[in-house]
Amino acid sequence: MLRASLLNFFKLESATGILLVFATLFAMIMANTSLQPFYDSLTSIPVVISFGSLIIAKPLLLWINDGLMAIFFFMIGLEVKREIIEGSLRDPKAIALPAFAALGGMLVPSIIYAWLNWNNPIALQGWAIPSATDIAFALGILTLLGDRVPKGLKLFLLSLAIIDDLGAIIIIALFYTADLSTLSLTIAASMIALLALMNIRGIINHTAYILVGIILWIAVLKSGVHATLAGVILGLLIPLKNNQTSFHALEHSLYVPVNYVILPLFAFVNTGISFSGISAKDFYDNVTVGIALGLFFGKQMGVFLFTLFAVWMGLGKLPQGVNWKLLYGISLLSGIGFTMSLFIGSLAFEDARANGIVLTDERLGILMGSMISGFLGYIVLRFFMKKAEN
Repeated sequence: MLRASLLNFFKLESATGILLVFATLFAMIMANTSLQPFYDSLTSIPVVISFGSLIIAKPLLLWINDGLMAIFFFMIGLEVKREIIEGSLRDPKAIALPAFAALGGMLVPSIIYAWLNWNNPIALQGWAIPSATDIAFALGILTLLGDRVPKGLKLFLLSLAIIDDLGAIIIIALFYTADLSTLSLTIAASMIALLALMNIRGIINHTAYILVGIILWIAVLKSGVHATLAGVILGLLIPLKNNQTSFHALEHSLYVPVNYVILPLFAFVNTGISFSGISAKDFYDNVTVGIALGLFFGKQMGVFLFTLFAVWMGLGKLPQGVNWKLLYGISLLSGIGFTMSLFIGSLAFEDARANGIVLTDERLGILMGSMISGFLGYIVLRFFMKKAEN
């Protein structure tokens, strides 16, 4: 009975979103009860792996953020490649509309945050936090609406979120890197060249790619560039042509561990906000307000207005079955930054906190903006879909 119930639950498209909510609530309960010492100790457990003179020593929190999340980005890389070659991003005309929407959804929230924090150079480092959209969460909420959701609307959100993820990857690579190691970068570059050569030669042994990818991950980790980028690169360089069945099987095999283990685990270790150290002032601090307003107002304004502009310019048209009311609901859902915003936030203020600089917890703004966007997005879409049925 229990096994059957679990299997039915995991078949739900909204299962990942539900697990993320539960992981977040569980983390916040632990962080605000007598379980807080256990939560802090758990995320701080030192984990060391060494091979001769190569030593990787990190707390459990960073092994999840730098290691397990690289697998998530690996799946994103595979997904992007598949969509570009076979899917919704193959047709330039189909790409135009979600690309403009994604651009607006990244640009406007960042401007809002930067405007509110312009006079604080340290806080300004978080400008990219509200620029992200959480694919799993947004799609999870959309699927709660059932079969009433037009296929074109879901495809638009998926394409927007994928392009948004590409933007986030570029931002991480360009703006959130530490001091660079020439030796490690050289090793990483040689691994990328090897992967590219394997691709060109038509090698389709995924084990070989993953072994090279592990060396690439270690080199990128030691280089100062964020290690998760190795996952994206590996995903993009695994061949799809003449390898469709194996490629799709690999991508499918990652779905369960990523969505049901890695993402909830990431949410759990990163959202344990203790309210004992939070005052009323923290709720209207410029960092909190900038992130919350960026996600809620910035995302919906950017996505909706840039889409409107693209249609007005004749660069694309709304998908079949989608009207402007439904598009506004999707614009609201795009304000669910959550996983990607938390990830960028963990990088943005890493150096400042390491140097003892006290900042307002950026997770507060991320949770506020994401929760309001998700709730109102669901309400708006449900209302207009129900009205259309009547």
